[in-house]
Amino acid sequence: MKYETPKNSAQLGVEINELNLSETFSNEEIKKIRQVWLDYGVAVFPNQKLSHEQFEKFSLLFGNFGDDPYLKSLDERPNIVEVKRSAKEKAPPFGGSWHSDWSFQKNPPSATLLHSKIIPPVGGDTLFANTQLAYEDLDDEMKKKINNLEVIHSASLPYADDGFYATEKDKRAMKILPSKKAKETQLHPLVKTHSETKKKCLFINPVYTIAINEYSDEDSFLLLSYLYEHMTQEKYVYRHKWSENMLLMWDNRTVVHQADGGYDGYERLLHRITIN
Repeated sequence: MKYETPKNSAQLGVEINELNLSETFSNEEIKKIRQVWLDYGVAVFPNQKLSHEQFEKFSLLFGNFGDDPYLKSLDERPNIVEVKRSAKEKAPPFGGSWHSDWSFQKNPPSATLLHSKIIPPVGGDTLFANTQLAYEDLDDEMKKKINNLEVIHSASLPYADDGFYATEKDKRAMKILPSKKAKETQLHPLVKTHSETKKKCLFINPVYTIAINEYSDEDSFLLLSYLYEHMTQEKYVYRHKWSENMLLMWDNRTVVHQADGGYDGYERLLHRITIN
């Protein structure tokens, strides 16, 4: 195993080489991979040609399969979701706004893994923002203001039966499953302490965070807008460029991410697993 410390200001995106993820790892090797991932938020494993079974086996080294409630999984592999867009598709890219995967759940996934199958020659980057660094850089007055606040998360905006995906006009190659259940809400701390590193992070995102608990709509909007603008500044953002047969694993507790477009006329296909 060989890796280099990320050179970007966001301190995200460590590339790990000289590993074959289809092999069996010792407990010591797993521990080392996990520590590097925790240190740098996003781990990149290039040149990994994996079967579904191998992808699942590697994912399970880091926890149990998560629950993906509003996305159709593969029929033969219920824990793998196809993130795909056809060459003829006109709908905006799936996941095209800043978010942390399934933050509306009581126990959101700690990790998401994406394995690339078909990558367009242009566009299709994934952007990641470091919410730990963003929190650390806030002044003491702002930290004091937000440290004990709770926020309301919900999947209603994208996935409700009257939400974005249910009402959009353009067809998608990807199967999305809107539901009334998406209107349910879940409280989380605005500032969350990472369960492993014990460092504090901003646990908010504009897709699933709908309000600050016990704040007026106006005050909630103003404070959240300020924090979103702060935490997605360029200095906190790592832009990942894909190649085929690349596996990416990121920490949903300390980063938010969004998909970029720019590849109309080309197919794009990745396989996704979430881990609790």
